[in-house]
Amino acid sequence: MAIKAILFDKDGTLIDFEKTWLAIGERMAMKAADGDPERAERLLERGGLDRVNRCFKPDSVFAAGTNAEIVALWYPDHSPAERQILIREFDSFTAEEGAAQAVALPGVTDTIALLHKRGLSLGVATNDSTAGAEKTLLSLGIAQMFAAAYGYDAVANPKPAPDALHAFADLCGVRPDEVAMVGDNRHDLEMAKAGGAGLAVGVLSGTGTRASLGSLADVLLASVVDLPRQLDILSGGTAAAPPPHLDI
Repeated sequence: MAIKAILFDKDGTLIDFEKTWLAIGERMAMKAADGDPERAERLLERGGLDRVNRCFKPDSVFAAGTNAEIVALWYPDHSPAERQILIREFDSFTAEEGAAQAVALPGVTDTIALLHKRGLSLGVATNDSTAGAEKTLLSLGIAQMFAAAYGYDAVANPKPAPDALHAFADLCGVRPDEVAMVGDNRHDLEMAKAGGAGLAVGVLSGTGTRASLGSLADVLLASVVDLPRQLDILSGGTAAAPPPHLDI
């Protein structure tokens, strides 16, 4: 296996989804509910909130969707023009607040540095906005190690369509089957399959679970931290054993 480039999802893969986004989601819902706490809670539940555990369900609109999908869900009676205004407002708000509140998952920044040092081309494909992705990478101090960041607004068709994967492969001068796609939701792995990625890696550090990811992932890892060792194993390198949380 010759993996030359890695495309990462952002939320739940590079950053802690709940620590970064729960409070931001609550503020977005309060705006949509005109300040009514009970209505805001109902909107969050429609977006995928597990009210008991205060976390978002795998593959739910808030966990995996775009701001355009959230606006369509929360503002069903608005006109297309009104929705476009709200999408721009939400994109601006989430880009700023998502970056300001971003909490990197443990060990991720060091792992990104290691993969970059190995000469792998790195990119991000997210259903957040492109500005949100770029600002978050800057806030984490790792932007300089990424060749590109693709938000839902950077391609004609966002995840699970393969547009971002193909754009990234073209940019890096590699074939899609030389790209590994890493993510915590099904649409990340569906994009990998649709785009002909060489490796679809599911990580259990976000909202996805073994049950939700297992049928699509070539490999399931606890987190991105386990990825360098796994690439060594798959390429016939010197790593003697899989990482302790590996589930193949």
